[in-house]
Amino acid sequence: MPRLYRAARRSSGWTVGAIVFFCTATACAASGQDAAATAPVTGRRKPPVLASKATYPAKTEIILVAGTSRAPATIHPAGQTTYSSDRSSFGNQVGQTVADMVATIPGVSFAQGNGPRDTIVSVRGSGDRQSYGLKNLQVLEDGFPMTQPDGTARADLIDPHAYEGVDVFEGPASTVYGNYAINGAINFRTRKGADIHGLELGSDFGSFGMFNNYATLGLGNQRYDLMVFASDVRGNGFIANSNYNTSTENVRLRVSLTSSDRIILKFVNNVTDAFLPVRLSLSQYRANPYQQGCYNAASAAAGCASVSLLVNGRYGTKEATSPQAAGLGRFDRRTIVGLRHEHDFNSHTTWRNQFTYDQRHVDQPTSTTSFVGPYNSYNVSSDVTNQARIGGAPLETFGGVSFDYLDYGYQTYNIMPLGGATRGAMNSDSYGHQWNLGARFQEDWHFAPDWHVVVGLGGTYSDIGATETLYSYSASGTARQYVTANRFYFNLAPEGALIYTPSKAWTLHTRVGTAYGTPSYSNFFITPQGQYGNNTHLKSETSVGVDLGAEWHPTPDINIQTTGFYEFYSNELVSQSAGVNTVGSYTFNAPASQHRGIVLGADWKPLPKTLPGARVKLSYTYDNQIYTNYTEVLSNSTISRSFSRKGNYIPGVIPNFLNARFLYDQPDGHLEGLGGYAEVTWRDSYWLDNASLLKAPGYALLNLEVHYNPPARLGWVHRLHWYFEVQNVANQTYIAGATNISDSLQASGRQATASTLMNSTGSIYAGSPRAYFGGVRIRL
Repeated sequence: MPRLYRAARRSSGWTVGAIVFFCTATACAASGQDAAATAPVTGRRKPPVLASKATYPAKTEIILVAGTSRAPATIHPAGQTTYSSDRSSFGNQVGQTVADMVATIPGVSFAQGNGPRDTIVSVRGSGDRQSYGLKNLQVLEDGFPMTQPDGTARADLIDPHAYEGVDVFEGPASTVYGNYAINGAINFRTRKGADIHGLELGSDFGSFGMFNNYATLGLGNQRYDLMVFASDVRGNGFIANSNYNTSTENVRLRVSLTSSDRIILKFVNNVTDAFLPVRLSLSQYRANPYQQGCYNAASAAAGCASVSLLVNGRYGTKEATSPQAAGLGRFDRRTIVGLRHEHDFNSHTTWRNQFTYDQRHVDQPTSTTSFVGPYNSYNVSSDVTNQARIGGAPLETFGGVSFDYLDYGYQTYNIMPLGGATRGAMNSDSYGHQWNLGARFQEDWHFAPDWHVVVGLGGTYSDIGATETLYSYSASGTARQYVTANRFYFNLAPEGALIYTPSKAWTLHTRVGTAYGTPSYSNFFITPQGQYGNNTHLKSETSVGVDLGAEWHPTPDINIQTTGFYEFYSNELVSQSAGVNTVGSYTFNAPASQHRGIVLGADWKPLPKTLPGARVKLSYTYDNQIYTNYTEVLSNSTISRSFSRKGNYIPGVIPNFLNARFLYDQPDGHLEGLGGYAEVTWRDSYWLDNASLLKAPGYALLNLEVHYNPPARLGWVHRLHWYFEVQNVANQTYIAGATNISDSLQASGRQATASTLMNSTGSIYAGSPRAYFGGVRIRL
């Protein structure tokens, strides 16, 4: 059920601005509830307070929610457009990637990244211009940061079987979430041990050799709650050279030390062993979307992609080699350990301290070079939340500080055409750091029963220092070039929100939010030609966004939420690919741009009496993003020319996307527990280049699913669950992910036309053809 804000149910309906105290530390311990789980995903939690109705306005009803309630899903940053998806939306299906968790969330789209579970999750277009990971978002899990200090977060860690739900906070959000929260934040919530209450074993299997074995252990009582999850998934992939094996471990432990002290331990480990195809041009995609018959590049079929590798690994002759023959892939490990301590000074004030260590070690021969190195990051935060009253109205004050630090050292090596991603000479190396020191403050005042106002201010000081050494080789020897970046950034982010509930059925909200994102070290060292070099002039991107929204809830069977947004960007960081035989995407600042659109979500039970198990879920997003001030300079070997992009659409952004899911679950009778859904997903076509010359075609997909959860009256059979689903029923050929491509200048001084851009490589991955999946799970 979508929710905009923290809210408490009162006698006349949903009141925005009233406070929900889910449970005190003592009450939580007594019920087995995790008090920390009642925290917003920023890491802040409600102080453990219970008060009588007499201490609040007469209209307010105080509710205590204990046991296995979904309290975390109902607490969100006040005034910020927020949607949630829980296990009922994704727990009965194959659950291969995070895409299965967010498919029904308005404002969220997804694309294929570099690897089987590397899903690019985009909020209001945040990641539509990326080739991997979750960008321009702060990502958390159970309140612990999953985004490293350079803004990098990846979805490889996420196996949906381990999770209870996900909350998405949409719009500029740096006041609370700090650097890189340009388009908001996402918090993933793992399952609670008390809810699992035992051991679950499961297997998923299906097309293209996919097989996932997983186990979940859950235990909990008055003093602790433990969840342990492990999975191993492997498959052949549907594109040549896309076989993979990924293992994940996820642990969460909460211990109540005393009635006023709690600790939460978090551990996540992921190993990704995946071979990778290369991204195609639009022409190659149309000719051979799944890259079949391409192993031998010299006699490859039409539409095959290849990389040009130095024969001796240093200089001179190059040889076209297929991804299979070269051995391109990703062989990465990510380990995260976090510890949080919560202390209640009294019934009104809570102090939280948290430490997280995050190591990412990469070995990525993904193109003409192999990228190798460790990334160690540390995150420390401390915050205090206090409840008080002003003029009889509740006031929540929140203040916190945080510090995160990343040190890295990587090397890149030329790949030789010998198979197995054989390394040649070193191409470059880079060493450096990035740290962010931030503070945030927020006042949340319920100044009247039906009114709620929030004001806040956050700021971050960032320091980025890095040195890159470039190596070039010739018959006469080795030459070195040094590039140094020492940049300092300071950004502020104020915000304000106002929420009004005029009646039981309506809630209205408006918000002005701001955000910022500094460049990362990786942006500094790739030139417009897609090669390692100097790009150290980049500025921070900043945004100011206005949201105006409403939620209509006339009956328990209808909930509709819609928000219009208008966001103004300065120095927006935009990335684009220069082709497959380059080392990465080039990043530039667009001086001014605007994002505007509408997000709509609906949840409807059309026939609650005759078909109580029928339900319709709809999510739709319109996202219009344009440059309002940007001049691009294109060059060839003899001339350079400038082209204004003012009024052009920002490439990579899907202007319209829709998900409609028609569900049915039999609530009683002989078929109780039997259910399924039919789902239609539509993505509009979108531009691939700054000149708005070439589009990626849109698509529509139909998915079907059926599942069975036997009722408790069937005895031991109740412990079994099974499902079967068909994805892409009509067997459509479609684009699952496409990165921006660079425009070019012809010898005549004119821009290259769409027919030329169609042959620009390094952009497109095809989506899966028709696929069948099944699974079974047993609770012991």
